[in-house]
Amino acid sequence: MQPPQPAAGEGALENHLGGDEGKNYRKYEFDMVAPHVGTSMLEIGSGLGHFSEQFTGLEYLAVSDNDPYCVEQLRKRYEGNDDVEVISLALPAEIKIRRKVDTVVMMNVLEHIADDVQALKDLAAVVEPGGRIVIWVPGYMQLYGEFDRKVGHVTRYTPKTLGASVAAAGLQAEVLKPINFLGGIAWWAAVRKGGAGYPDPRLVKIYDRTVVPTTRLIERFIRPPFGQTVFCVARVPG
Repeated sequence: MQPPQPAAGEGALENHLGGDEGKNYRKYEFDMVAPHVGTSMLEIGSGLGHFSEQFTGLEYLAVSDNDPYCVEQLRKRYEGNDDVEVISLALPAEIKIRRKVDTVVMMNVLEHIADDVQALKDLAAVVEPGGRIVIWVPGYMQLYGEFDRKVGHVTRYTPKTLGASVAAAGLQAEVLKPINFLGGIAWWAAVRKGGAGYPDPRLVKIYDRTVVPTTRLIERFIRPPFGQTVFCVARVPG
């Protein structure tokens, strides 16, 4: 798989909600993903490790990024921890980790890759038979705007388009749905309709404190028809 190659600083822009400004959002991501993770995990595009640090008790964790600075920081974070492997995706190459995993997690990665089907096939090759690939991607082209262009998004997905890529890669979608309905509306108003090229950090904090908890409450009872994100859990053939 050839990893995406965003320009310097774009990763920080895209992962703004994954840092200290978005603790509720990061917990929301974790609570959605964690039930589908087994005992060994490879995260593609780990950034500075804000997401992977939430997983404890894994037998084996591999974290990765294509940004040399992020790889350096990940190595410092996990120095001396033999249960964690840090790999660089800076060069187009086969993913090489010291063992297969039962789960691969991709948080806001697949949308950067033009040949998403081949990327999923490549990832399936490092997953144990019957394991899972967990995919979190931005949803709906109606929300595509200047921010998406800045961070190198090839597309935004719907359940239908993501499901088609998953099926073409020979995987079976066990979970496939839009999530973060209120976030989608807020994104459309601020970034797409409002023309903002980058989310205002002040609004991000307000969003994290108010919209995220409300969204989580609503989605406990209602399956949204639309959302800022499309979430998929794909099974690798056993």
